[in-house]
Amino acid sequence: MPSDTENSLLDYHPQQYGDDPTSIRDTNKYTDEYVRGFVEKWDELIDWDQRMESEGNFFIEELRKRGVRKVLDVATGTGFHSVRLIEAGFEVVSADGSPYMLAKAFENGRRRGHVLRTIQADWRWLNRDVTGRFDAVICLGNSFTHLFSDRDRRKALAEFYSALKHDGVLVIDQRNYDSILDHGFDSKHQYYYCGDQVSARPEHMDDGLARFCYQFPDGSTYHLNMFPLRKQYTIDLMRQVGFQRVDTYGDFQETYHEADPDFFVHVAEKCYHSLLPKDQRAPADAGHVDYDDEDVTDAGGEGDRR
Repeated sequence: MPSDTENSLLDYHPQQYGDDPTSIRDTNKYTDEYVRGFVEKWDELIDWDQRMESEGNFFIEELRKRGVRKVLDVATGTGFHSVRLIEAGFEVVSADGSPYMLAKAFENGRRRGHVLRTIQADWRWLNRDVTGRFDAVICLGNSFTHLFSDRDRRKALAEFYSALKHDGVLVIDQRNYDSILDHGFDSKHQYYYCGDQVSARPEHMDDGLARFCYQFPDGSTYHLNMFPLRKQYTIDLMRQVGFQRVDTYGDFQETYHEADPDFFVHVAEKCYHSLLPKDQRAPADAGHVDYDDEDVTDAGGEGDRR
């Protein structure tokens, strides 16, 4: 006989935000937001084939050129990046806080001939549940914006840092909330949300909340409450935790105008480049961020404009 918990996981529950949805600004809420019905439609939003085409081999190439072999995917979702990296030859461990997401990811992996190594874990206590050290930690799909407090974000980044080997790399992406907050929302979903029949738009925006509404062709509607991270703030946090170099890309491009990209991708290296022999250091360029630098610049050479 299934337990009450197992029966609950099999049930379809509506999202619940109470009488004032914009007042829900809590990191712990995210597991309740990803109800079974929403997760089962998530791949309609992403569209794996279209996203693979638009994303190309960006993440694969960034990891390969750093000699990465073992990857921890801490925001597995329905498994898109875990499966892509497995098929590219990486060893992958797939973690997520949502049991529904992990179940869907495992199902998607099996459908493509892979058995995902899945672990349910909260980032704030990641190393309690995930053992070993990794060449890379990836946190993709705008997932880092589920953390609502500065303390939670610092704790999660410290856990990511600890999960990495001495020369490891962290890859985090985020929406271009700077542009939305400063100029309004104007997204064509060219890269991340490729389902052309699905609408993903902000329903409420302020400095402490980005509430997005997702509408699907069958008329169903779901929401996510997220924190609108400023790009510079995210970069500064990674530096403060200890990452020595941060490259930031706009929609997978090195050169971009600040208001243009839908998403930013941060590639943060743990390695102390100044301690390496010169012939082993990454090439110096206008786009890197060193720990001792007073100013932070983008991979495209442009400073942050909030």
